[in-house]
Amino acid sequence: MCFDWDSRPPIPAIAGGATDARDLVLVSADGTRFGAYAARAARPSGAGMIVLPDVRGLHAYYKELALRFAEAGVDSVAIDYFARTAGLGERGEGFDFLAQVPQTTPETLQADAAAAAAHLRSKAGGGVRALFAVGFCFGGALAFLQAASGLGYAGVIGFYGWPLGLARWPDRPRPIDAVPRFRCPVLALYGGADPGIPASAVEEFDRALTGAGVAHESVSYDGAPHSFFDRKQSEFAEASADAWRRVQAFVKAHS
Repeated sequence: MCFDWDSRPPIPAIAGGATDARDLVLVSADGTRFGAYAARAARPSGAGMIVLPDVRGLHAYYKELALRFAEAGVDSVAIDYFARTAGLGERGEGFDFLAQVPQTTPETLQADAAAAAAHLRSKAGGGVRALFAVGFCFGGALAFLQAASGLGYAGVIGFYGWPLGLARWPDRPRPIDAVPRFRCPVLALYGGADPGIPASAVEEFDRALTGAGVAHESVSYDGAPHSFFDRKQSEFAEASADAWRRVQAFVKAHS
């Protein structure tokens, strides 16, 4: 699992930075109603962020992360993946998310991301001008693939996204194969001690991005594991703080 159940983003809250945050239901192109969590900035910058969770779906970690983005001036919406197989509503610690992930499809995941994009671009979502996506692990690979989605992103950010594909689900699209179709900059953040994403995979992805002329930045934090971006991982607080600074700088630079 990417994080422990009680994990939370390692980002200090900013009092008064968010004006509205709530659970909501979005509707995908196939008519599926799926859960999401939206946070509006009190002082919007014009940027919007789709938060793509790890395999747990719409966990509290990602709701809090959406709030942190809103506090930084970025209207945000975090989405769930499992409405088609697990329905709507809150899910507890015992939720068997690993049984749900194989039942998702690239097409439905993309349709749900498109619905989130439409929400952020609507008046209700903030009417954002510059759209970004950030994802973690399973969602990190999905975030990379958003660069080839045709949704008009200003940039995509992957935390320990699997650039050569998801080892557990080898039938899923591989970000590296989509690189020739990438249409926006990429920020890729990795744990240098992540055994699932070795330096060779990071380097191969970087070469592909460079060869395709895609603006990108890749950062590997020495000694940091997969899922280091967690306030419980106090020994990696410096890496987490640097990653958050880079995310904010990336959004500002491409908005």
